[in-house]
Amino acid sequence: MERGCPGSSSGERAPDHGPAVQDALSAQELQIARLAAAGLSNREIGQRLYLSPRTVGSHLYRIFPKLNITSRSQLASRLDGIQPRG
Repeated sequence: MERGCPGSSSGERAPDHGPAVQDALSAQELQIARLAAAGLSNREIGQRLYLSPRTVGSHLYRIFPKLNITSRSQLASRLDGIQPRG
């Protein structure tokens, strides 16, 4: 029997957000994810971090499955409340 959301009798499952963001991403991946969530393009992120836009895209390609998301628009909600490391 599947476990539902607490207090839910409909049998709905709570969304699976996967592992904690800070545990799933490297420091550089987290930095790129934050900038992408803020609305910066791959080119703009690359300019800030001295990376090529293709490298930024490659990082995002690896970040999405780690966070169980499929689009940039989902990054902000997934990163909410995450404090910077250090």
